[in-house]
Amino acid sequence: MAAPSEEAHGPGGPRSLLPDDTLPLRPTTAQATAPAPAPEPEPKGGTGRLGRSSALMAAGTIVSRITGFLRTLVMAAAIGVSTLNDSYQVANTLPTMIYVLVSGGALNAVFVPQLVRAMKNDEDGGEAYANRLLTLVVIVLAGVTTLGVLAAPLLVRMMSPDIAADPQRMALTVAFARYCLPTMFFMGLHVVLGQILNARGRFGAMMWTPVLNNVVIIAAFGAFIWAFGSFTDSGVSAATITPEGVRLIGLGTLLGLAVQALAMLPYLREAGVRLRPRFDFRGHGLGRAVGLAKWTLLFVLANQLGLIVVTELATKAGALAERAGHPGSGITAYNYAYQIWQMPQAIITVSVMTAVLPRISRAALDGDAAAVRHDISYGLRTSAVAVVPCAFAFLALGTPMATLLYAGSGSEGAQGIGHVLMAFGLGLVPYSAQYVVLRGFYAYEDTRTPFFNTLVVAAVNAAASALCYVLLPAHWAVAGMAASYGLGFAVGIVVAWRRLRSRLGGDLDGARVLRTYARLCAVSAPAALAAGVTATALLHAMGSDALGSLTALAAGTAVLLALFLVLAKLFKLPELDAMSTMLRSRLGR
Repeated sequence: MAAPSEEAHGPGGPRSLLPDDTLPLRPTTAQATAPAPAPEPEPKGGTGRLGRSSALMAAGTIVSRITGFLRTLVMAAAIGVSTLNDSYQVANTLPTMIYVLVSGGALNAVFVPQLVRAMKNDEDGGEAYANRLLTLVVIVLAGVTTLGVLAAPLLVRMMSPDIAADPQRMALTVAFARYCLPTMFFMGLHVVLGQILNARGRFGAMMWTPVLNNVVIIAAFGAFIWAFGSFTDSGVSAATITPEGVRLIGLGTLLGLAVQALAMLPYLREAGVRLRPRFDFRGHGLGRAVGLAKWTLLFVLANQLGLIVVTELATKAGALAERAGHPGSGITAYNYAYQIWQMPQAIITVSVMTAVLPRISRAALDGDAAAVRHDISYGLRTSAVAVVPCAFAFLALGTPMATLLYAGSGSEGAQGIGHVLMAFGLGLVPYSAQYVVLRGFYAYEDTRTPFFNTLVVAAVNAAASALCYVLLPAHWAVAGMAASYGLGFAVGIVVAWRRLRSRLGGDLDGARVLRTYARLCAVSAPAALAAGVTATALLHAMGSDALGSLTALAAGTAVLLALFLVLAKLFKLPELDAMSTMLRSRLGR
C-alpha cells in the first residue's frame, strides 16, 4: 500500500489519498505560444533549487513507481486478479480511506502552509509547532486505528455488501482488514514527518521511503509464491487460501508501511529537527488550522463517498463477470489500471507542484497574486507536455501494456485490466489539471472551495458509474466506471478554473494554456491512432502472451513517439523544447 499523498487522490479508487495520495500518495499540465517566446521570468525563490528538488523527487517517484509496479505484478502472480485479490483490495483500501477522512486532507492541504508560516514567524523556526502537530496526529490516529480494527466487520460490510453476503469471502476480507487497518497509523506518521521536511525544503525523503514499503511487500508476496506456488499453478482462491497464507500477506503489508514511516527519522535528525511530544495545543495556531481543515474534511468525505460507491459496484460487477467466465473485471482491475494511469501525474506534476507549493504559499502570504498566477500557469503548461501524450498512449496501448505487465495472472484477466486502463486514458488530462488548479486555493488557505468542487466531481463520477453498472454488461461495467472518473474531473476542472480565476482577480493565462492543450491534443491524437492500429495488428498476429504483448507495445510506442515528435516539430511546440531542456539540466546535476 503506497503511503498517502495528494497525488493519490484516488478516484473512487485504490489509493484514494486526497487530491493524495499527499501527497501517497500531486499533478498537471500545459503551455503554448507563437514562434519563439522569450524566456519566462524566473519565479520567486529561484528555479535552481526548485529544479534540483523536483529532479530529486521525480527520481524518487520513478523508482517508487517502478517498484510499485513490481509489487502489483508479484501480487497478481501470487493471488491472481479475481475475487481473492478483490477481497485483499477492499481490505487494503479501508486504512487509506479512513486515514484520508481523519487527517490526510488537513495534513496535505492545510498544515503545509501553516508550517511555512510558523517557520517564517516563530523564533524557533516552527519546531514547537511541528512537534505539537506530530503529537496531535499520533494521538488521533492511534485512537482511530484501534476503533477501526475493532469495527473491521462493519467497515467491510459498508465497503462491499456483495462480499458481506458471502460468509467465506467475508471472513477472509475481515482477516485481511485487521492486518491492513493498522497501516493507517504509520501512513499518518509518514506524511506528517514528510511535510515537516517539505516545509524545510527537504523533499527527497517523502518520495524515496515508499520504495522500502514496496520492497517489503514484494518480499512478502514472493515468499507466498515460494511457499504456496504461483496463481497459475495453485489456482488459489478465497475458498482455498490457508490461514498461514493470509497471515503472511497481512503481516507483510503492515510491516511495509511501518518500515516506510520509521525510515523518515534519520532524515529528520539530519535536518536538525528535534522531535519531542508536546501537549500544549491551545493558543498556538492549531485551533485555527483545525478550523480550516473542516472544509478539507468535507472535501475528502465527498471523495471517499465516491470511493465507496465505486468499490461496491466494481466488486459486485467483478463477481458477476467472473461467474460468467470473465475474470479480472472487478475492483482489482480498477485499482491496478489506476496505478498505471496516474503514474505520469505522480512523476511529472506532483513532483513539480509539491516543490512549488511552499513557494505559492509564501507568495499568497505576501499578497502577490501575480506570482501565484504565474506558478499555477507554469505548472499547467509545463506538465501538459508529458500528460497529454501519455493520456492518448493509454487509450491506444492500454491492452498490450496490461497483458505484458500482468501476463502472470492469466491472459483474460490481464486483458480486463487493459480495457479499464484504456477507459481511464483521456481522463488523465482534466485529472492532472485540476490537481494543479486546486493548489491555488490551498495557497490562500481556502479549503471551502475545493470541497464544493469535489462535490461536483464525486456526484458526476458516482452517477455515471451507477449508470455504467446498470446499462453495461458486467465485464464492461468497471471500464465504464473508469471513464466516469475522467468525466467527473472534466466537469470539475471547468468549475475550479472559473472560481480560481475570480479569486485571483484576473485571467489565469487561459488563452495560452488552452492553446497548448489544443496543440498537444492535435499532435497526440493521430500519433495514438497510428500506434493503436499497429499494436492491435501485432496482437492479432502474434497473440497476447508476453512476447506478443512486448512486441506490440514496443512497436506501438515507437510509432507514437516518432509521429508525435514529427508533428510537434511541424506545430512548432516550444513547450517540448522547454521540457527537454529542463529534464536534461535537472538530470545532469
